[in-house]
Parts: sequence; structure tokens; C-alpha cells
Amino acid sequence: MRRNFIKVEEDFVCGNCSANVHGTGYTNHCPKCLWSKHVDEFVSGDRKSGCLGMMEPIGTQQKKGQWRVIHKCTKCGKTIKNKVVKNDDWNLVATIGQ
Repeated sequence: MRRNFIKVEEDFVCGNCSANVHGTGYTNHCPKCLWSKHVDEFVSGDRKSGCLGMMEPIGTQQKKGQWRVIHKCTKCGKTIKNKVVKNDDWNLVATIGQ
């Protein structure tokens, strides 16, 4: 499996809460509800791959000072960890999985 990142700046509407999200090229989840969409299955940044199921935030993890949200696909069950960024709802991050 090849893992070459392809940076694509694109805005999107959250499939969970309908928020308009400004994409930076690294944005992989909604900063308001923290839900994501299962894309980038084969090549990171390839928005056409993946099962396209909704990714529910089910937990958090801190590793080397960096917080991550653990997402689980509601369609295929795959789990993926995504970095938490400054514009994410940190109050919501603190309550995931509790």
C-alpha cells in the first residue's frame, strides 16, 4: 500500500452536523462536532478512496504531547487516529469516550 500524501485544500459540509468547514489541506474532521468521513483509504489526500462512511469520534489519545481523536467508521468499523488542531472544540475533545 502506497502512502504518499496529496495536499488538497477543499472546504466541505460536515455530514454529521452540517457545519461549513474551511479545509486547509490537512483538515480531516469537523472542528465543531469532531466527526469525519472515511476517505483516504489508499493514498492520503485521495478523497475518492475509502468506504465513505461517517467516522464517529469514540475516544482520545495523547502521544508525545499531541492529542488525537480516535474515529471509528460507522460503515466498515475501521478505526483511525487524527490530530486535534487549535480550532477544534476542545471542550468536546475532553468529553469523548467518557
